[in-house]
Amino acid sequence: MSSRLWEKGLPMDQKILEFTVGHDFELDSRLVKFDIQASIAHVRMLGKCGYLSADEVDQLINTLTVIGQDHANGTWAISLEQEDCHTAIEAQLNDHLGELGGKVHLGRSRNDQVLVALRLYLRETISHVKTASREVIESLENLAREQGHVAIPGYTHMQQAMPSSVENWAMGFASEIATNQALLNASYELANLNPLGSAAGYGTPGLKLDREFTSSELRFTKTQEPVTACQLSRGKAESTLAFALVQILNDLGRLSADICLFATQEYALVKLGNDISTGSSIMPQKRNPDVFELIRAHSAQAQADMQAILALTSKMTSGYHRDLQLIKEPLFRLIDRTLKVLEITRHALGRIEFDAQRAKDITDPSIHQAEQAYALVQSEGISFREAYKRVAQQNI
Repeated sequence: MSSRLWEKGLPMDQKILEFTVGHDFELDSRLVKFDIQASIAHVRMLGKCGYLSADEVDQLINTLTVIGQDHANGTWAISLEQEDCHTAIEAQLNDHLGELGGKVHLGRSRNDQVLVALRLYLRETISHVKTASREVIESLENLAREQGHVAIPGYTHMQQAMPSSVENWAMGFASEIATNQALLNASYELANLNPLGSAAGYGTPGLKLDREFTSSELRFTKTQEPVTACQLSRGKAESTLAFALVQILNDLGRLSADICLFATQEYALVKLGNDISTGSSIMPQKRNPDVFELIRAHSAQAQADMQAILALTSKMTSGYHRDLQLIKEPLFRLIDRTLKVLEITRHALGRIEFDAQRAKDITDPSIHQAEQAYALVQSEGISFREAYKRVAQQNI
């Protein structure tokens, strides 16, 4: 039996195979369980529609479940020759069930298979990102509770501007990280459309499939219609999620930039735990904020991943194109990057300490001048502009 779903018995140039497959056979490892979920729903639908007997449905579902468990346990892996998880799973079915394994592909194309697996993966991933984001928010809230009373200057244009506090600083970042939930929700909504049954993008002429059934089985909010929209939507949920992840990493990058600045000898507002700072190979005295510098750097690299996803579908004609395969690599890299950075940020925030005395020593009393102007307005009933001028003249 052919090892590839599209193979017709013709020879395949090995160099072409390696180039066209790329890293897909490795990347698809994370999609196996989702392709199994979708395949089980598809099998149930084929049984409901009369294309499989009840016994065939039971055999296929039981075997798919075992195949998924075996993959999770490391019993088998996707090979280069198989190209992707979809071919590998069907090959496993054929090994277990013979000709019955081939019946699972009725009414499907790799095009809707990869799309549904990706969308199931994205839904789960978005939930993980939300959880990791909440944990960073909780770390900032803990910092605000424990050190929020420490008064620090607030800066504009890198100059001391107005009075602030650790609570204001920490909760500002917590609030902004929380607003990214709306972006994650938008990407979830786009990923929550069922493409199964669209096949190669033009449906399954001659078959009567129940797409609403698989939508219900896989808990999609709706079935994506018309079928031609499914391939046109490729990259949309992915790039929307990428934008959300970039915004999260931008927030963490700005937070880290503050900490790097506050930890300098010139500011000395923040002390880093020895166990989260690193040393110099030549300067014995150095303790460096490498972890926060790298968080800041990841926020910059993330934008390149997002741009790669956006650019792949730019000016692409309708229907499926193999270009779409290359969305996976920057997408998976950006997801992994974000989850890793969220986790290390949560961990590192618990090991920083603001120095209240140092903050007091470096604070310029002039940061209270706006407050003085407000007091004049209230005590004398003059305009703020007049009060502003008076206070400014007193301090020239």
